[in-house]
Amino acid sequence: MARGPTPVPIELTAAEREALTRWTRRRKTAQALALRARIILACAEPGATNSAVARTLKVSRPTVTTWRQRFAKRRLDGLLDEPRPGAPRTITDADVERAITLTLETTPSDATHWSTRSLAQAAGLSQTAVARIWRAFALQPHRSEAFKLSHDPLFVEKVHDIVGLYLAPPDRALILCVDEKTQIQAREPTAPVLPMRPGQVERHTHDYLRHGTTDLFAALDVTAGTVIAQCHHRHRSVEFRQFLDTIDQNLPTELDIHLVLDNSAIHKSALIHRWLAKRPRYHLHFTPTSASWLNLVECWFSILTARQLRRGVFPDIDALEAAISAYTAANNRHPKPFVWTKTADEILASVARFCQRTSNSPH
Repeated sequence: MARGPTPVPIELTAAEREALTRWTRRRKTAQALALRARIILACAEPGATNSAVARTLKVSRPTVTTWRQRFAKRRLDGLLDEPRPGAPRTITDADVERAITLTLETTPSDATHWSTRSLAQAAGLSQTAVARIWRAFALQPHRSEAFKLSHDPLFVEKVHDIVGLYLAPPDRALILCVDEKTQIQAREPTAPVLPMRPGQVERHTHDYLRHGTTDLFAALDVTAGTVIAQCHHRHRSVEFRQFLDTIDQNLPTELDIHLVLDNSAIHKSALIHRWLAKRPRYHLHFTPTSASWLNLVECWFSILTARQLRRGVFPDIDALEAAISAYTAANNRHPKPFVWTKTADEILASVARFCQRTSNSPH
């Protein structure tokens, strides 16, 4: 015999059943609300007792009783979380709007950008409140980044050409992204490096000794992720032709080669034209001016700098070039290709939106 009071009967309208079912299936529904919706759907079944629903959904009987009663009194609204008790808000929506407007549309009289203290004084808020508002709306007035727009008259055509190579490589061909990282300094700090230890990061002296520079020529195989690298002491067409000879010696002779290059003068000299004329399987694709981000080997250069060069200690050029060679060899043993995802149309649309923003900027 069932014990306790008779459960409150639950009868759902078609609209209520649809809403509850949607809450249980929608990915963005909070898990607590989804559970309450499942409880009510189970309680609406003929003869469903609180104990039976609790066993089926693996919750406690008081939980089922609570949400059954709240639904019976307030229907769907009864399943929503009620406002939590606490002190009333002291910062109104108007205060938040004023702080955001001041941040985005004005500058202080004595600085180029707002700080939390200066804006708090101007807006009549606390510094902590300003910090919370900025954090909530992802505002960072203290930060600034540089940008560069390409003015190449063939920008659209070149973007379509290079992105097309990345997304749909031609058959029986290799795509190599080629560029030079020039003037890499062999630097040695004036005092030994203090190694990391608990509670203290690695520390270097701010000054250093220069032991010369080297120029790194690199070609990244877009599909395989491997790199052909070569260091030279100068950066001229002669050295670039020598690097092309190295590339030619390390690639299968039966494949066409597509080289993605920037607009450096050494890539377009008469010496290079004569070299290419003798090797018709090579095809050049030049990135737009001021658009080095289209050349994937720049990504490899940035990783090389972060992992090997920026904090490296090099007492001479030989040590620097040995470190670059060791990193290249390690990369080629376990290559990880960069995967291009955006289409040319998506890139051009993004550039168009950015140009529209800059042209409408009050600055």
